[in-house]
Amino acid sequence: MAEHKPKLLIVEDDEGLQAQLKWAYEDFDVTIVGNREDAIAALRAEEPPVVTLDLGLPPDPDGTTEGFKVLDEIMALKPDTKVIVASGHGARESALQAIEHGAYDFYQKPVDIEQLGLIVRRALNLHTIEQENRALAAKAGEGNTVLGGMITSAPEMVKVARTIERVANTNVSVMLLGASGTGKELLARGLHDASDRKSGNFVAINCAAIPENLLESELFGHEKGAFTGAVKTTEGKIEMANGGTLFLDEVGDIPLPLQVKLLRFLQERTIERIGGRSSIAVDTRIVCATHQDLEAMVGDGRFREDLFYRLAEIVVKIPALAERPGDATLLAKAFLKRFANEMNPAVTGFAPDALAAIDGWNWPGNVRELENRVKRAVIMAEGKLVAAEDLDLTEEDEEAANVLNLKSAREKSDRTVIRHALARSEGNISNTAKILGISRPTLYDLLKQYDLQH
Repeated sequence: MAEHKPKLLIVEDDEGLQAQLKWAYEDFDVTIVGNREDAIAALRAEEPPVVTLDLGLPPDPDGTTEGFKVLDEIMALKPDTKVIVASGHGARESALQAIEHGAYDFYQKPVDIEQLGLIVRRALNLHTIEQENRALAAKAGEGNTVLGGMITSAPEMVKVARTIERVANTNVSVMLLGASGTGKELLARGLHDASDRKSGNFVAINCAAIPENLLESELFGHEKGAFTGAVKTTEGKIEMANGGTLFLDEVGDIPLPLQVKLLRFLQERTIERIGGRSSIAVDTRIVCATHQDLEAMVGDGRFREDLFYRLAEIVVKIPALAERPGDATLLAKAFLKRFANEMNPAVTGFAPDALAAIDGWNWPGNVRELENRVKRAVIMAEGKLVAAEDLDLTEEDEEAANVLNLKSAREKSDRTVIRHALARSEGNISNTAKILGISRPTLYDLLKQYDLQH
């Protein structure tokens, strides 16, 4: 079987140098081209991990404009490619400019074949390592996914996911309690997908986003002619979710008169459309969510107690992002990967100061705030790595915790720091120990002592 050789693309217009370079790399599968069009075609066809690029290409062989166009196109198409540039025209200035454009390294003409060979092989080794790291990171990411699509390494969220999975195949009503942006709809959809209703519709409605006078029609539907503008019979969300799941977000915003009608549906499993005279049997499971204190609303008469207990057969409290140490980093990496693919492929990761800023921020807007900041950062980033300033985060002045027991305070601090380090190193024990400045045996002891999952 023929030995598989790594690919090397040489972009050089000097025919004499082309021949010299071709035979200098017997351990590579070499492709040589002499202009921009052929270089980009070869990049697309061969996908070489390493490219050597002469900046002086036709039609500007005495300048660098054409060479920089090639470099920019390579970085746009395949930003992980290691490009090594050469120039005899203001060599150092051009080389530094090329590094700013994304080149890996440079060499000066006249070419020292042996020196260039060392640079090429070093670039190939780095490309191979980065490729392996990306594969390991992807695998680690899969290991941190629960309930279909939620990314977490926090025991608190794993517990939430396991609770939802256990009740998924029952018909009990589930109430999700959590601050805005904590992922309530994602969990509701995960519950639906884990249930025997997954072949039915998952229908979501935000009760706070719809005016009171329209909410009844949205939920229960209406008959033709029921009111001005009702030009046809329309199913409501409850009917649309027949055989599936209806997610009522911000259920605390349902007005009292409509609460009575919703309660009747939950008791009888039948509805009447607005303007209708007949009852319609509907098999719809209700999952609801709110950030409000419904028990307090029941106490002051703003929410019906009987409806509350019908909706809250199972109550699941979702922790805020700040209460899930390490999750912000995991989620940020997942968001960066998605947004980079969509909007800025040149971005490949976070700079250390950005990771520190993500770890240190309190995330008052929870996962939604994190997602929006990473999206902005990917758009604003000028290099391969997102910096802290791209995230537009400033250090918060954290008040000292009001804890009188020093042992409890230290344990809480240790847990938080260890989980941040685990997330930063994507679960690698050796790297986590290095970040924490302790030995691996000590880290294993701490993981066991604090019952931290790994």
